Amino acid sequence: MILFLLAVSVIYFLFTLLLWLTWLRIPAVNPPQNGSAGPLVTVIIPVRNEADNIGALLTDLDRQTYRNFEVIVADDSSTDQTGAVVQQHIRQASFPLRLLALSDERTASPKKRAITQSIAIAQGHLILTTDGDCRVGPDWLSAFATFYQKTGLKLISGPVTFTTNQSVFDSLQTVEFSSLIGSGACTMALGWPTMCNGANLCYEKAAFAEVGGFAGVDQLASGDDEFLMHKMAVRYPGEVGFLKSEKAVVRTQPHRSWKAFYNQRKRWASKWRMYQSWAPTVLAVFIFLSNMAPLLAVVGWLLGFLNGTVTLSVVALKVLPEFLFLRQVLVFLQKKSSVAAIPLTQLFYPVYVVFFGLVAQGKGYRWKGRDLN
Repeated sequence: MILFLLAVSVIYFLFTLLLWLTWLRIPAVNPPQNGSAGPLVTVIIPVRNEADNIGALLTDLDRQTYRNFEVIVADDSSTDQTGAVVQQHIRQASFPLRLLALSDERTASPKKRAITQSIAIAQGHLILTTDGDCRVGPDWLSAFATFYQKTGLKLISGPVTFTTNQSVFDSLQTVEFSSLIGSGACTMALGWPTMCNGANLCYEKAAFAEVGGFAGVDQLASGDDEFLMHKMAVRYPGEVGFLKSEKAVVRTQPHRSWKAFYNQRKRWASKWRMYQSWAPTVLAVFIFLSNMAPLLAVVGWLLGFLNGTVTLSVVALKVLPEFLFLRQVLVFLQKKSSVAAIPLTQLFYPVYVVFFGLVAQGKGYRWKGRDLN
């Protein structure tokens, strides 16, 4: 038991240090302040009941410094005034804006359907997806266009964080989410992509068609981002990357209830069974074991099976490199105020990972008013 705990902890320590050093080495991108010289970008926004939020995002898009773009809002049978809000913006938008009204039909993956049907009518060379409750800065499109012209990558993942930190719960979510964004960025830089987020994801329309879109992974509600990235990485080795630019950060709202947080994280965790690439599967199992190790060490110490030195070593090997890594990512995301919440997050995170790792074995969750698998 002692050898297992120490071995897992040492490997995790080295792995997290590698992530930290890799993050520091990813070059930052500073886009020009204006211009339209570049590829046509189609921004796709799948929405369902986002009447309270979509207007703010469309206003953000109206202020973009990069002007060679169009927007498609795919309304998945909203029961509020989402469609009416979009129609109002269509009449006054300074960019081509279309509302794609989707039929209310039973489908395993509503979001994948919305994106696929939007891409079918998209005119852009590049597809850039985000969500209806997100906010973007004026140089968001410019950052992606600049990075694409510089690298020619088939798929580009962008940074995502939360809009506000009004409570301890908000800060905990911010820290936890930063670990996912940072880890995804670093594994891309290391050549074995594992994670990305559909709230800020860009890819070539032709590459989407070349890999068959979501075919083969459309039976699961989640995964419009990661499954596609994995298919791209297999088809185009070395042509998947992360855009490290403060101008490219997308901000979304944190969850206001534990129930909503639970359903989202269960939805995310449920994806691991469908991974066809070995890297995310291995990483998921490794992270599970690495977070179980300090729990077992503390329990072993309380029961008298382990001495304090071993327990402290296991805990320290986890929390010290994590703090270094998470602090760097939070500072980049302009969330320096959340650095103080890192120790509190580290206290709860092992329980959180083990819990959702076990919960994910069961099927079913509720999302956007629908029961999904």
